[in-house]
Amino acid sequence: MAALDARTLREAFGNFPSGVTAVCAVTDEGRPTGLAVASFTSVSLEPPLVSVCLQLSSRTWPRLRELPRLGLSVLGEDQGALCRALAGPEQDRFTGAGWEADDDGAVFLHGAVTWYACTLRAEVPAGDHCIALLEIDRLWTRPASEPLVFHGSRFRRLESQERAARPAA
Repeated sequence: MAALDARTLREAFGNFPSGVTAVCAVTDEGRPTGLAVASFTSVSLEPPLVSVCLQLSSRTWPRLRELPRLGLSVLGEDQGALCRALAGPEQDRFTGAGWEADDDGAVFLHGAVTWYACTLRAEVPAGDHCIALLEIDRLWTRPASEPLVFHGSRFRRLESQERAARPAA
């Protein structure tokens, strides 16, 4: 049995693979802001809800939560560098990133496998995080695309049937 400390918990939580999403919007200054989130979960079909968990120490979430619409992008398998940028210094997060905003200010990242236009409906305190419930207003998806997967503190790829079925060269 391992000790129950932050390092051990982080390692144990890392044993569960997760997709990686970005929550982004245009600020009042007209610039994109956002962050990477690995704790994304579908919640409800009626109404259409998803949740993300955000650290209370985040300086970005307090700005995002005040905006009328949020864009949630499920990152694609080749977007590991973008994910790292979104977790880095705020002024560098969108450098070189392709993105677009809808009329309501939700920001969507090019190359993502799914885009959700969302409205924040509730926040639930949860230890050193908060759980944000987001209602989906619209979505766009690329079903043939593969998502970015985070597992064991690194990015991985899913093995698709098409890749597995290819003969070795």
